[in-house]
Amino acid sequence: AAMRHLPYFCRGEVVKGFGRGSKELGIPTANFSEQVVESFPSDISTGIYYGWACVGNGDVHKMVLSIGWNPFYKNIKKSVETHVIHAFKDDFYGEILSVVIIGYIRSEKNFSSLEALTSAIQEDIEEAKRQLDLPEHLKLKEDNFFHLPEGKTVNH
Repeated sequence: AAMRHLPYFCRGEVVKGFGRGSKELGIPTANFSEQVVESFPSDISTGIYYGWACVGNGDVHKMVLSIGWNPFYKNIKKSVETHVIHAFKDDFYGEILSVVIIGYIRSEKNFSSLEALTSAIQEDIEEAKRQLDLPEHLKLKEDNFFHLPEGKTVNH
């Protein structure tokens, strides 16, 4: 069921999340607004996915994305958080993030410690990098979806 909607194309404004990704985990994530999260297919499985991401009209980078409630943090609202595998100099709140979700890595689970969570995320990142080097996944990196028309920033 996780695969039925893939690849899934999504675009939205980056909003402030819980501020945990960079601070606690050393793994910054870009959060989509509630409206974008609510627009996801309701039957898409929670869990960890991989794909391509682009900020504004910038370069397209590999990414891992989490859909769900983050059991470790006991969230009450579902969130969609993207970790772009690239070192950005600055935050990009308010920018448009375009993502193509290509594949599923694992389901959401709870962790006994922050270390266990961080190490699982590092493994997810390595898995995403391996998958995205496959030729059938590389071609989506060039998709026209990533080229925003000038002046158009948000899907309304």
